[in-house]
Amino acid sequence: MEIIVIIVSVCVLFAFVKRGRPRRTITRVSKHKTAVSESKSHEGRRAESPRFEPKGAAPVKPPVILEGRAYIIDGDTLVIQKTQVRLFGVDAPELNHPYGKKAKWALVSLCKGQVITAEVTEKDVHGRTVAKCSLPDGRDISAEMVKIGMAIDWPKFSGGKYKSMELPDVRKKLWLADARQNGRMHVWEKFEAQERARGKG
Repeated sequence: MEIIVIIVSVCVLFAFVKRGRPRRTITRVSKHKTAVSESKSHEGRRAESPRFEPKGAAPVKPPVILEGRAYIIDGDTLVIQKTQVRLFGVDAPELNHPYGKKAKWALVSLCKGQVITAEVTEKDVHGRTVAKCSLPDGRDISAEMVKIGMAIDWPKFSGGKYKSMELPDVRKKLWLADARQNGRMHVWEKFEAQERARGKG
């Protein structure tokens, strides 16, 4: 009799515990829904990205190249195909400045009998065409003029490309070019005023 009572009590207790335990609900996401949601997200991303319109694309301009024999004006200016060209990134003395004539003849010596290639980069404030000029063997003429001490780097335009090629104390030698680069135009103007006074005397 006692055994029956115990068995009944256990059954009642088990039923009570089972009824009181909360059911776990499992949410299943079908592969179909996942695929649909992914495709929608891809469509959204595609809608956000701009379309390539061939008509709206800006054409890339090919570089302007001048080739031919050069007529030398001064240490950093030459004429190719009737176009006055300023050497890119360097500054040489003016003809009436110290070493001006030497700089001109150094450039004449480099370019004499050669076909010069000039890749145009821009127009300067004086309307001159600025170009990276090279010799037939590929040497950069601006670099060659700096290496022989007849021009100095102009960082404002070259980004310092030729600075390491400068000879020691070259800026003391080409002091007027250095003065112009550093905004000391009063030094330049004073020198030219003295030269004019000498000419009148």
